Amino acid sequence: MGRMSEQSHPADALPEYAERVLDVADRIPPGRVMTYGDVAEWLEEGGPRQVGRVMALYGGAVPWWRVVRADGLLLPGHELEALAHYRTEGTPLKEASRASEGHLPRIDMKQARWDGGDRVEGHTRQLPAQDRRRKSEERER
Repeated sequence: MGRMSEQSHPADALPEYAERVLDVADRIPPGRVMTYGDVAEWLEEGGPRQVGRVMALYGGAVPWWRVVRADGLLLPGHELEALAHYRTEGTPLKEASRASEGHLPRIDMKQARWDGGDRVEGHTRQLPAQDRRRKSEERER
């Protein structure tokens, strides 16, 4: 997803899957993130690459910085813009080590990852299953 289209596309020109991906991206609360795979799992369709492709082509109209890589690395080519958004929104970050290239922080995925909520208008799926299990285990402790 190195490139992101800033073009606006008429709503009727978007493929149905792209509309659904963008809808999920738009619902992610400020300061939280979902991975490409999380979005695909929540939609129960496609995979991380398909979500990444949609975000690359159409993501400029939604908070694209909230759909991220699973490793928490910032989007290549958009690092500084994304970092500004993360800092403004209070997204949890892990500071970079001096050995890391560019010394840019990563997203703290354990703290920032959003599970999609219990119910989101017309959607009943939560995301991701492993995070639901982890949260359930944490509550039991």
